[in-house]
Amino acid sequence: MAVKIRLARHGAKKRPFYRIVAADNDSPRDGRFIEKLGTYNPLQDPVQVVLDADRVKYWIGQGATPTDTVRSILKREGVFSAAE
Repeated sequence: MAVKIRLARHGAKKRPFYRIVAADNDSPRDGRFIEKLGTYNPLQDPVQVVLDADRVKYWIGQGATPTDTVRSILKREGVFSAAE
C-alpha cells in the first residue's frame, strides 16, 4: 500500500479549505484517508497552516511521499527539509 500526504478539499464553492491527510494512493482526493495531519487555509492573510509535525515526520519515516503542494507547505513550516 503506497501512502501519500496530500490535500483534501473542503469548504464552500469558491471558499476552499484543505485538510492535510495521509491517504492511500488509490483513494479519491476527498475520500477515504488514513489520518488527518493538519489543515491549510489559503484565504486567510497570512495563510493559516496547522500541522501535527510529529505525525507528519512519522508518516514520512514510514515511506509516505508528500505531493508537490504539500511538500512546499511543509518546507515553509520547517517540517520537511530539502535534504529529505
